[in-house]
Amino acid sequence: MSLLWPGFLILLLIVPFAIAVYIILLRRRKGFTVRYSSLSLVREAMSGNQSWWRRHLPFGLFMLALASLVIALGRPSATVSVPSNKATIILAIDVSRSMCSTDISPNRLEAAKDAAQFFVENHKSGRQIGVVAFAGFAELIQPPTTDVNALVDAIENLTTARRTAIGSAILRSIDALAEIDDRIAPSDISASPGTGSLPSPDQEVSPHIIVLLTDGASNAGPYPLTAAQQAVQRGIRIYTIGYGTANNTSPMNCGDRFEEFGGFPGFGFGFSPEPGGGQGFRREIDDVTLKQIADMTGGTYYLATSANELEEVFQNLPTYVIVTRETIEISVFFTAFAAALIILAMVLSLRWHPLH
Repeated sequence: MSLLWPGFLILLLIVPFAIAVYIILLRRRKGFTVRYSSLSLVREAMSGNQSWWRRHLPFGLFMLALASLVIALGRPSATVSVPSNKATIILAIDVSRSMCSTDISPNRLEAAKDAAQFFVENHKSGRQIGVVAFAGFAELIQPPTTDVNALVDAIENLTTARRTAIGSAILRSIDALAEIDDRIAPSDISASPGTGSLPSPDQEVSPHIIVLLTDGASNAGPYPLTAAQQAVQRGIRIYTIGYGTANNTSPMNCGDRFEEFGGFPGFGFGFSPEPGGGQGFRREIDDVTLKQIADMTGGTYYLATSANELEEVFQNLPTYVIVTRETIEISVFFTAFAAALIILAMVLSLRWHPLH
């Protein structure tokens, strides 16, 4: 707890001053002597005396109430973690050519669409959801919204393209969050590579999360761990999903929805792989990198080898723990406490020392 106006605490000196005055008045009262003509009257008076604590408890309650009011004047505040109704979830979905694999029926892309749409339709928290699609580059196809129909349509219209740029997906997701939350800085494509580290306990953690689904290894765009480090610096957690079966040799079939683009603009056009990012076409999941991304950012890595497993992953995403740290003023609690003490002191005083 901290005080916004700590200077008001000097008023606490009133409490010891009031106690000193109270003690002086009690001593003066004892100095008066009263003569009684009968010893029986003395005994009656002694039996009628209140106990020590009954005589002094109301005054003690008044002093405690006074101290609580002084603290309230100092405007005490506390930093607490509260559920955020402004949190946003970015679904970054891989639409590379390998998503046409039929090892998951009818193919990986259609099964992923079904799971993502189910997640959107059954997400009851009221938080915004955005959709980023990535192949050779990443693009925000649906800005964060609570419009379920718009999200379902955006996911339904996903089409495939060449290459896989996991790093680009992370950076574009960060930018999508920065566009709606001015506390988050946009991504920096020129950032130097690094492994990053978890945010310190004192660092503010963003309530937003990124859910990244991919069935392959990055072979285009920025290095994934470099992009993940930028998420670490902004306190954004990334939950990664590795999707597909191991040692897959099944044919690929996306029907007429497959778009290769060739020399025309679209996914995979105009981007070249970063050195060390890998060349060629791969259909195996890069578990190591996905786990590192999740560990760096404080998220979790999931593996889904079937449509049912993928649906379970979406159902179990820990979006319920999305919280934000806020500083709230708690003066009202000290004021209410003081009021309760004053009322209690008055009631006890009138009951134990009734006015005649």
